[in-house]
Amino acid sequence: MLDHVSITVNALEPAQRFYDAVMAALGVPRVWISDTGIGYGLRNTEQEDGHSFLAIYVRPSVVADRRHWAFRAPDRAAVRAFHAAGLAHGGRDDGAPGLRVQYHPAYYGAFLLDPDGNRVEAVCNRPEA
Repeated sequence: MLDHVSITVNALEPAQRFYDAVMAALGVPRVWISDTGIGYGLRNTEQEDGHSFLAIYVRPSVVADRRHWAFRAPDRAAVRAFHAAGLAHGGRDDGAPGLRVQYHPAYYGAFLLDPDGNRVEAVCNRPEA
């Protein structure tokens, strides 16, 4: 559904450590970096339009307001890796990896707050292999 999304942070260095780690856990490469932002994933082109792109931009005085971004994980192990990587790189736990059957029987997700308090999630919608 989403082509691209942007998340704003107060400082690039802690955000880069956090997002490099959690995106790597999900198999999503960092493809761009500048003094004011970082990009992950692939941008769409007129030849290929099935990609998603995440941009992290520095905007001083960001106030986290419980915005929520959920990233697709290829399997449950990637959800666990996402959560562990986030905790090891400046994130805070906001929901340990586990089933969330209130969404559907196979919904397996984990929630983190990034260094600025943005809520991010990794989710696998498939049953355990």
